[in-house]
Amino acid sequence: MARMKFLCDAERCIECNACVTACKNENEVPWGVNRRRVVTLNDGVPGEKSISVACMHCTDAPCAAVCPVDCFYTTDDGIVLHDKDLCIGCGYCFYACPFGAPQYPQQEAFGVRGKMDKCTFCAGGPDADNSDAEYTKYGANRVAEGKLPACAEMCSTKALLAGDGDMVADIYRERVMRRAGRPQTWGWDKAYGAGV
Repeated sequence: MARMKFLCDAERCIECNACVTACKNENEVPWGVNRRRVVTLNDGVPGEKSISVACMHCTDAPCAAVCPVDCFYTTDDGIVLHDKDLCIGCGYCFYACPFGAPQYPQQEAFGVRGKMDKCTFCAGGPDADNSDAEYTKYGANRVAEGKLPACAEMCSTKALLAGDGDMVADIYRERVMRRAGRPQTWGWDKAYGAGV
């Protein structure tokens, strides 16, 4: 069984925010919530990089570990989803997640937090696949249609990779090898290189 994963190649990301826009459009994400966002590291200094961040659908998800009502669950594909009908809005998942994926919608009245919202890998939720109820609460279920998440499909530089974790790792490994020319193995130059 495939284990679905995201990976963002910082060498290719150009901070265009197409992934953010695609997610908002595809899932009609509530105002104030960004299921995906682009973060710039070392802003304004040499070595500046940008990466697209969302729920990484962790193998051992910390959000699920701290949820007092067990509203988080992992699908057979390894996608971490949550049930908004069970969510009590306590915020434990927000504090446990190292990626800041669970968020409160900002449209509620002051003092009312509401139900948490997070990236679903475009896999919907616990309601029937592609039903109106599922779309209203969780957004599009592209996985049920055999498609990749909208954010990864919209990425113009293919910096954001999504899909089976093994295939994503193979693609990234090939990119790294192509960039370096050959593996920088310890001792290579001493044994086979110039200037000995």
